[in-house]
Amino acid sequence: MIRKIRLHEQELRIGWGKPSVVPSAVLMAVQQNGATRNVYLGNLDETVTEQSLRDDLSRFGPIDQVKIVRDKNIGFVHFLSIAVAIKVVQSLGTEPEWVGKRINFGKDRCAYVPKNQHQQQQHNMAAAAMGSMAANYGSFGGYGNDAAGSLSPLVMAASGDPNAQPGNRTVYLGNIHPDITTEEICNAIRGGILQEIRYIPDKHICFVTFVDPACALAFYQTANYHGIALHNRRLKIGWGKHSGPTQPGIAMVVQAGGSRNVYVGNIEDWDTFTEERLRADFGEHGEIELVNSLREKNCAFINFTKISNAIKAIEAAKQDPTYSGFKIAYGKDRCGGAPRSFRAFEQQLQNGMSPAMGRSPFLGMGGGFSPRPAQIDSTAPEVVMDGVEQSEGAGPLVLDEAVANEASTTPATAA
Repeated sequence: MIRKIRLHEQELRIGWGKPSVVPSAVLMAVQQNGATRNVYLGNLDETVTEQSLRDDLSRFGPIDQVKIVRDKNIGFVHFLSIAVAIKVVQSLGTEPEWVGKRINFGKDRCAYVPKNQHQQQQHNMAAAAMGSMAANYGSFGGYGNDAAGSLSPLVMAASGDPNAQPGNRTVYLGNIHPDITTEEICNAIRGGILQEIRYIPDKHICFVTFVDPACALAFYQTANYHGIALHNRRLKIGWGKHSGPTQPGIAMVVQAGGSRNVYVGNIEDWDTFTEERLRADFGEHGEIELVNSLREKNCAFINFTKISNAIKAIEAAKQDPTYSGFKIAYGKDRCGGAPRSFRAFEQQLQNGMSPAMGRSPFLGMGGGFSPRPAQIDSTAPEVVMDGVEQSEGAGPLVLDEAVANEASTTPATAA
């Protein structure tokens, strides 16, 4: 289930290197000037070639790639080191042959996010928005967080809660009204992809496990600060039993665009494939939280309570002759979007801007942040974040038609 990387028919071995610290000068250039290892060169002469650029600029340091867009007379030079690129941008304009040329930073081609990873990127940004804003409220609820977004060990030790440990992904919800459904609980949860939601009605409690511990922390903090009320009852917010790290298989599925939401497209016969039929057929693979049909788009979304069950359902549906003519893929987890109160903040992050409080989610939870200049993408086509629709209330998030079609034609798989 873990996707491997192969180059020249040889599988790469993946592991961690020694810890490294970003030099302060590089950090400042990234924050203030949007520095990358890609140098943009404008107003190039028609006689300039990719080889001549490589020969000229390799004196600064090793070069990864050189690309010229001839019809625009612009070029991009990717260095192996961002520090080298910073030096080029700072000094190249002072050389006589480069006077009058535009020199700036372009977008690092390694920062391009494939379409099947847009969902993960969007949820990461939502978590960053929630975590950064939550950090500005202080250590409410008895917990603080460090610069990396983890619970402070000293604060955790003082809290007396044995489950308040770094990396915990499970949040406890208590004092739940007996008439509440799992769907209603999910309506109140935002900020990250859920691995599992386990509701125990007879005990009036629920355990919500996120894929990302940072999302769990952000949700915990915002829920404690703003509060969550369902059926006129304020829920109790705490930590569940430590969930441990996300299983590698699930992490890779999510990274490839997977979630607990299954998309079923090309539904023509709604008299046969009713919501009840879909719930019954897919419910064989695990508990379902919500079935949402969009008849005008000939599709439906089946939200499981576990990602693992969604994986099983997709694999089984693709082998089931009954669904051979349907498009089966992953949809977006409706719990993954930021709460309404955080959306303006999240939009600032998507635009590469700093929030008014001056904190940078790109650098953990602390540090100033200045607006970043526009970067020019040298290698990747324009990428638009997947659009979502949401009702005025706390209704489910659904893929729009274009995104649904894209997801169904190039579905992320668990293989």
